Amino acid sequence: MQLVPSRSAAPLSSLALFLLLCCHMTSTLSQKSDSALAVVENTEGEGEVEVTDVGDEGDFEVVQPTEEWQTLKPGQAVPAGSHVRLNLQTGQREVRLGEEQLKYLDQEHRETEETSISPEELKRVMKKIKEDMKPESAEHQDSVASRFRPMEELKREMNELDLLVQTDDQIMRRLLEQFNSSSSTTEQRLSILLELEYLVHQVDNAQNLCSMGGLQLVVETLNSSDFRLQESSAFVLGSAVSSNPEVQVKAMEGGALQTLLTMLATDQPLWVKKKVLFAVASLLRNFPFAQRHFLSRGGLQVLSELFRGDRGGVLRTRIVTMLYDMISEKELISQAGLDPGLHASHQELLRQYSLVSLREGLLEEGWCSLIPELLDSTEHDFREKALRAMLALAPVCVDQYRSHSSLKASLLLLREQYQDMIQSQMILGEENEYFEEMMDLINALHVKLR
Repeated sequence: MQLVPSRSAAPLSSLALFLLLCCHMTSTLSQKSDSALAVVENTEGEGEVEVTDVGDEGDFEVVQPTEEWQTLKPGQAVPAGSHVRLNLQTGQREVRLGEEQLKYLDQEHRETEETSISPEELKRVMKKIKEDMKPESAEHQDSVASRFRPMEELKREMNELDLLVQTDDQIMRRLLEQFNSSSSTTEQRLSILLELEYLVHQVDNAQNLCSMGGLQLVVETLNSSDFRLQESSAFVLGSAVSSNPEVQVKAMEGGALQTLLTMLATDQPLWVKKKVLFAVASLLRNFPFAQRHFLSRGGLQVLSELFRGDRGGVLRTRIVTMLYDMISEKELISQAGLDPGLHASHQELLRQYSLVSLREGLLEEGWCSLIPELLDSTEHDFREKALRAMLALAPVCVDQYRSHSSLKASLLLLREQYQDMIQSQMILGEENEYFEEMMDLINALHVKLR
């Protein structure tokens, strides 16, 4: 009887053979090493294991796996995480990198490829650098030069356009020459005065303008028949003498004060007189010599006429502010003069201020009754200037204040108004320091009248 192998017997034989080989491998490993090796069965035709622990590697030669399978010799150990298999064809153990190691290797390889430069690309870049370093041809240089203009030509055109950098002195000299030119129009002169006004804010420029004769030219322009030139020249003069003692002296020597007072006493537009008042205030500030001449030449009388004629209040507040500044200035100097250790120059300044009879002059010209008129204004600024000036004049005007028919009533009315304003500000949670300051001025003046 002939036996025919069953079809199901072949797979069973193969499985039995594979199990025998696995047992043989396990027995062999246990003989070579006391450490345990965990293996993972491969579903493919070859037995494959993954090493999870190599135990004590001190007695073995450790093999460094790669991406390719390599044969393991007896006595060799592998790092943890490597894949080990038994090749069924050769009967030898083989090892390669594990899956996690391969992932890391693939990622590192990709990053290297992304950042690295191929040899061909490197050669191409080096070749271009060499070509760029070659000297340019004459034709190329001429082509580049043709797109730009020579420096000498640019300098020549700059000179023609007068755009070279100039110092302030050079600019002022040029402006004065243009101003004196007979061909200059009124509009051009107005523009020149505007530029000069900007320049003379600097102390040195204002002094240099005097040495050039420009300040005298500005003073003479005050007598122009054109109101616009009068206004602009007064503006330049006021800016030049402001906080500049040397220029103040030159202006007084040039007759500026008398010219300005004449302009205030004659019929002039309001906008011209505003600039003239600015020039007068700048000339008198911290200059007792000019203040004394101002009083002796009827300056207070000129201002009183101007005050009475100004119903809008624009000039009134400027006049009262100027008078208050002059009174306060002299008061501060006088208080400082009580110090016995003062310098000789300050002693001389104190002597000059003693010759300025400002309060007495204000009393004679009726300013004790003129200034309270500003209290009727609805402008807080006007009221503040009036209250401060009245307090400053109180030593010579207190009797007239007391005899003033409506002054006390005006002060009481103002007190009620500012009390209401302070309460309203407190309810709204807003600042009321200004109104409280006004209340202090009113109360201080009210005390003087008792």
